[in-house]
Amino acid sequence: MAGPSRWKLLTALWTIYLVWGSTYFAIKISVRTLPAFFSAGTRFLLAGALLALILAVTGRSMRVSPRELLSSALLGISLLGLGVGVVTLAETRIDSSTAAMIAGTVPLQVIALRTLARERVALATRLSVFVGLVGLALVVLPGGEGSRSAVGLALAVGASISWSLGSFFGHRLPLPRDGFVATTWEMLGAGAFLLVLGLAGGELGTVDPTGFSLESIAAWLYLAVIGSLIGFTAYAWLLRNAPISKVVTHQYVNPLVAIILGAALLDEQLTVATGLGAALIVGSVFVAVRKETTTSPSSAAAVPAGPPGAREDARFERDAPQRNAAR
Repeated sequence: MAGPSRWKLLTALWTIYLVWGSTYFAIKISVRTLPAFFSAGTRFLLAGALLALILAVTGRSMRVSPRELLSSALLGISLLGLGVGVVTLAETRIDSSTAAMIAGTVPLQVIALRTLARERVALATRLSVFVGLVGLALVVLPGGEGSRSAVGLALAVGASISWSLGSFFGHRLPLPRDGFVATTWEMLGAGAFLLVLGLAGGELGTVDPTGFSLESIAAWLYLAVIGSLIGFTAYAWLLRNAPISKVVTHQYVNPLVAIILGAALLDEQLTVATGLGAALIVGSVFVAVRKETTTSPSSAAAVPAGPPGAREDARFERDAPQRNAAR
């Protein structure tokens, strides 16, 4: 049987390049007038509800065991709640391109976790992690706008660590076998968690729909429908129809798209230090992805697909595409 046509592969691949790369830009627009946790929480609740509706229409059951439900909720909180939700808060204080660069280090962080866990990791991969983390230091250390920027940078780094930990430990959890079902529960769990965070922080008490701009609402809808559902559908299709070595290229293309959009549409400026840091991060992820996806299946290394948005090895990425719905 003939494989999918080239145009279908390119369309799906460029969909995840552009859609997931643009989510950082969309988050920046959404938080101009929408509270951060409220924005992220309702976004995931909407996306989860739409995905549940699709599953119901196609006759797929949402029923899972209590352990699978708990695992899905915990993973959703780690990846989407603390990962994407905190990035959303960080973007109230830092540029979208900076958030994308920090999130782009997730593949390197997961490889570092594998090294600490005494898994076999190639020397070239470990060196790429070191170089990438130097790049991260160049992005984070300059500070930019004083304490306000420093808080945002700290939030973004913390969010990337949460995403990395969820990516590293996620495949050890008893998740539902159906990736779409797992994704739905992850989104719903993360959405509820973020609304609770917003309520605890007094955020929801200040919500004034009359103050929401049309731009922010449009960005919020884009994130929920295009970023989560369309992007995830294209990604899941690619996992079934394209070589994993091509699919994981989004991990170093997405930050580049975010940087271009930030500079072109938000007038975000890159300093020499952050520009060099971005180059080191993207280059390191490129080397790590190329090295890891060319190893044999028995030694394939963890290459997370995660940022916002994440996602460790080629086998796990095929088995658990739901980790990429965070976009």
